[in-house]
Amino acid sequence: MSDFTSNFWDLYVAVTTVVSILACALLLWFSGKTHAMTSHDNTTGHVWDGDLREMNNPLPRWWVGLFVITVVFGLAYLFLYPGAGTFAGKLGWTSYGQYEAEVAKGNKEVAPIYAKFMAMTPEEVAKDPKAMAIGERIYQNNCAQCHGADAKGSKGFPNLTDGDWLYGGDPATIKTTLEQGRIGNMPPMAAAVGSPEDVRNVANYVLSLSGAPHDSARAELGKPKFVVCAACHGPEGKGNPAIGAPNLTDNVWLHGFGENAIMEMINKGKTNQMPAWSGKLTPEQIHVLTAYIWNLSQQTGAVAAAK
Repeated sequence: MSDFTSNFWDLYVAVTTVVSILACALLLWFSGKTHAMTSHDNTTGHVWDGDLREMNNPLPRWWVGLFVITVVFGLAYLFLYPGAGTFAGKLGWTSYGQYEAEVAKGNKEVAPIYAKFMAMTPEEVAKDPKAMAIGERIYQNNCAQCHGADAKGSKGFPNLTDGDWLYGGDPATIKTTLEQGRIGNMPPMAAAVGSPEDVRNVANYVLSLSGAPHDSARAELGKPKFVVCAACHGPEGKGNPAIGAPNLTDNVWLHGFGENAIMEMINKGKTNQMPAWSGKLTPEQIHVLTAYIWNLSQQTGAVAAAK
C-alpha cells in the first residue's frame, strides 16, 4: 500500500514527461549535427530495387520549425498548466475550477428567471408552465437516475407520483428533504421479536394490517410481538413521518412485498440514503424542483379524484 501513499508516482510521471520532451529536442539537435558518410553524388550508398538510392538531404526547414514549436509548446504547457506530477502550473488552472466558473456564469444568466419564481410559493410555481418545464429538466438531470424518468420509482426508491410519503409530502418537507437529504434506518429486529417462528408470525401480522393475503392464525400469534415494532411504526402500524417510519397499513411496499420480503427486513434491517442536494443545486433550483415534485403527486391525486 506504500506505493499509493508516497509521492513516487507523481515524481515518476513528472520526470518521464519532462525527460521525453527534452529527449525529442536533443534528437533534433543531434540529427542536425551528425552527417552520414556520403558518396560524391550525395547518396548514402544504400540502393533498393536496383536504382532506388537514399539521398542525404537535410530535413525540410518547415518540418524542423514545427518540431521546435512542438517542443517549446510542450515545455510552456507544463510550466503554465498541471501536467508534471503534483506541480499545479503557474496559472493555477484546474478542471474543477473551470467547471465552477462555467456553472456560476450559467447561474448568473438565468438569475432573472429564477428571481421571479423565488417570489412565489411552491404551489404558485407549480401552476407556471415555464417553471414546470425547468423543474422537469432539473429532475431528469439529477433525480431520474434513482426515481425513474417517470418518477414512479422502483424497489428501494420511492414513487414520487403517489400520495405515500415517508417524511411528509408538503412543499416545506420536500424542500427539506432535497436540501438536507435523508437517511432511513430500519435496524435488524429478529433478536427483539424472538424465534424464527415469531418473525414469521409478525410478518403475517404486518400483512394483515394492509389487508394483504396472510395466514390469519400466524397473524394472531404475531400481534403481541408487534409491540417491538410499534415504537417506530406506531401501535396501529400507521408509521411516523417524524422519523420516516413507513405506514404498514397501506399497499405501498418500498423494499418488496410478501411474507419473505418482510421477514428479510425484520431479520437484516435496511439502511437507505437520499443524498443532500444543497451542495450541487442552487436554492433557486431547489425551490423550482420542490414545486415540480410536489406537483407530481397532486396531478395523480387529481386524476384519482376525477375517477
